Amino acid sequence: MNDLFTDDIDPEARRGRGAVRNLTGRFEVASYHRMADGWEEQAQTPVTTRVFDDHPRRILTRNTSPDVPFDRSINPYKGCEHGCIYCFARPTHTYLGMSAGLDFESRIFAKPRAAQLLEDELRKPGYKPATIAIGTNTDPYQPIEKERRIMREVLEVLDAYNHPVAIVTKGALVTRDTDILGRMARRGLAKVALSLTTLDNRLSRRMEPRASAPQVRLRAIGALARAGVPTGFMMAPIIPALNDHEIEKVVESGARAGATWCSSVALRLPHEVSPLFRDWLQEHYPDRAHRVMAQVREMHGGKDYDAEWGKRMTGEGVYANLIARRFEAAVKRHGLRRRTAPLDCSRFAPPPRAGDQFTLF
Repeated sequence: MNDLFTDDIDPEARRGRGAVRNLTGRFEVASYHRMADGWEEQAQTPVTTRVFDDHPRRILTRNTSPDVPFDRSINPYKGCEHGCIYCFARPTHTYLGMSAGLDFESRIFAKPRAAQLLEDELRKPGYKPATIAIGTNTDPYQPIEKERRIMREVLEVLDAYNHPVAIVTKGALVTRDTDILGRMARRGLAKVALSLTTLDNRLSRRMEPRASAPQVRLRAIGALARAGVPTGFMMAPIIPALNDHEIEKVVESGARAGATWCSSVALRLPHEVSPLFRDWLQEHYPDRAHRVMAQVREMHGGKDYDAEWGKRMTGEGVYANLIARRFEAAVKRHGLRRRTAPLDCSRFAPPPRAGDQFTLF
């Protein structure tokens, strides 16, 4: 059982967090609630971040989804302190017996042996290289990375093995690694996309409270581009009545910052994310909560979320089509691409180790 109350967590105790409660996971047999019993209660202690070491047997995760352009990925961390209320990865914490709410953003699992596990997999006989995606689930450049440096160690391995990597992040900490990424990019081995959801600092602080501020992300795009790293951005997610009016301005700002391509993703609310997002709306934007959810359901066939491949990332219907047309027009106006050239897999070669026997041919 987690050590946070499930419901009615005091606003001061969760200041700087995204979720407004610690919703019980769908695999749990009991839920826990605070109840006023008439006795004076002490103020709740602030929700603090705790980091645990995780020791998986493998680090590469495979997928066969037709909606994404990669078949393998790495997640250096489980959970994400950025606390983005819309994060589709929140339900993964329920498999750990924890909540997709505050647990997801305050109970972080780090994988200290990620780099060694990656080396082990890359050296397996018969391994065939293809671009490894990082940041597709939880963010590799969330705050704990500054201390743990797991992502940097992973990049050092990929650099040594000439293995291509594509990164998605909201963390400006990615610029710390421009030395490695720039070196890899010159060999056609790296590209980075910043997730740029809004230019409104107030909305960003509420919606993604511990992620880098919008202007800081724009500066990160510029820093990566100047280092020679192919850099783009994702407007993800586009949320009706919250950030959809910013589409043209976000695309313009990303282009001016130095991005060369961009993409967009519609809001996704799988499993526990839906009630968490609705609670967040009621707390922060009660005047438009009904409108937001009505348009979300219009995009997903009358449901909060439709997981059908080919629809889940874009939605469907009149509103989804309108958003797509506006985004495409903005992309064209600013000379951005929707796709990038494939990274180079032909350079892959495990570096020799001490004691390895060299061949003559």
